[in-house]
Amino acid sequence: MAKKAPKKTKASVSKRPNIFLRFLKYILYLFVASLLYLVVCKWIFPPITITQIGALFSGYDFKRDYVSWNEIAPDVKLAAIASEDQLFPVHGGFDWKAIEKSMNGTQQSKKRKKKREKGAAASTITQQTAKNVFLWQGSGITRYIRKPFEAVYTKTIELVWGKQRILEVYLNVAEMGPGIFGIEAASRNYFNKPASKLSTQEAAMIIASLPNPKRFTVKPVSRRVKWRAPGIVRQMGHLRSDPNVSKLVFSR
Repeated sequence: MAKKAPKKTKASVSKRPNIFLRFLKYILYLFVASLLYLVVCKWIFPPITITQIGALFSGYDFKRDYVSWNEIAPDVKLAAIASEDQLFPVHGGFDWKAIEKSMNGTQQSKKRKKKREKGAAASTITQQTAKNVFLWQGSGITRYIRKPFEAVYTKTIELVWGKQRILEVYLNVAEMGPGIFGIEAASRNYFNKPASKLSTQEAAMIIASLPNPKRFTVKPVSRRVKWRAPGIVRQMGHLRSDPNVSKLVFSR
């Protein structure tokens, strides 16, 4: 005679919802803590980021030296905007025109590819800052997991930090060489000078190494950097007279 399956008790039935609720609580606590951390980072630089931890475990020399807004040459800020996000001073965190183009099918994909070859970034400076400070790098499935969080952090730092702080943090945390983080470390490593003394050409060369500074090296200068830097300098010339860009870049 077959044995009857044991009846589910009330305790076993209620255990699953309890575990689920507990998991949601932990997620909520982590999210609230991260938002508090985000507010604190309006005034202090992040002690460490996931990307920086990854560089340490990869065996690279860890070079980083945070500097304030006024210790970064205006041409560095201008180069970053010219290369990575020309609408940065006026958008709310997302370049909706670029997003719309990305949804327009195969014909637009050719235009986007051509635009990227000219040096346009795939995401805004605000999005890159959110990813660099609070999240992780990578493509594939992890990218799709990251995107909703990236959207929340992007909008929040736009509201809490403001444009100047976002650009300041971006230029201090972005990887600009193997194990080299931030414009000050990059400037001293490549040109033996502080970031405040970088020339237009030197600033363009460092920014041209993004978004893959391990492959697109400044010293020795890679073909990609050699090709991109002059284009960035030209775009800087066009943007220099833009009132929104000028107001941000040359502010003290």
